[in-house]
Order: sequence, then C-alpha cells, then structure tokens
Amino acid sequence: MALYIEDSCINCDMCDPECPNEAITLGEHIYEIDTDKCTECVGHYDKPTCVSVCPIDCVKPDPNHVESEDALLAKFIKMHVA
Repeated sequence: MALYIEDSCINCDMCDPECPNEAITLGEHIYEIDTDKCTECVGHYDKPTCVSVCPIDCVKPDPNHVESEDALLAKFIKMHVA
C-alpha cells in the first residue's frame, strides 16, 4: 500500500529528504507522495521513514493504493536494481 499525506501537513520539510525513492515532493499546498514511487521503504528500511520523522503524524496508508509487500518489493527492484 502506498502512503499519502493528509491535508493537516505543515510543510515542515522533514519527509522529503528522508524518502529513498524520491516519491515525496512539495505540491501546490502540501507535500505529496507519488504512489508509483512509494514502496513504504520496502527494500530500504524496516518501516517508512516519512512516517517516523513526521512531527504531526499526517502520513497515512492510502486505502486507494493497496499493495502487498511482494508488490512493493517488486516496485523497489524495478526502480533500484539494474
């Protein structure tokens, strides 16, 4: 499952540099997560770093982009393994 950032985001700039997939960018009003790049840090870390560093707990699982751990790992391999 990809993650998303709720509207309560305060644009603190903590999540963007922590994302190993470069899936987080500043949108028009708040940070946004590209679901095509988000692997919930599978392949990199034990848990999503953006969730760990968010000071207001506004990074949540995206119910519209449910993916298994195998699918997330396959996405990681496609992006990072040549």
